[in-house]
Amino acid sequence: MAKTNVDLPDRVITEIDRLVEAGEFLNREQAFEELLSMGVSAYGPAEETTQEPGEDIFEQNMADQTDPAARDEGGDDYTF
Repeated sequence: MAKTNVDLPDRVITEIDRLVEAGEFLNREQAFEELLSMGVSAYGPAEETTQEPGEDIFEQNMADQTDPAARDEGGDDYTF
């Protein structure tokens, strides 16, 4: 396992110590490992949207929209 030195503000260390004392983590080492892993996961690579050649975003948005008059909402059975 790689070792890293990190300087953290006192308020962060105090909060981590509070979490350990509250029983959220077994010890400081576990707290640091899990909290850093969660942070890295949160900032992981975003899903890339691929656009096919010739595909126009405007045309796709228009195709995704539906005409409110064409919706079948199962409301009134009135017809003209």
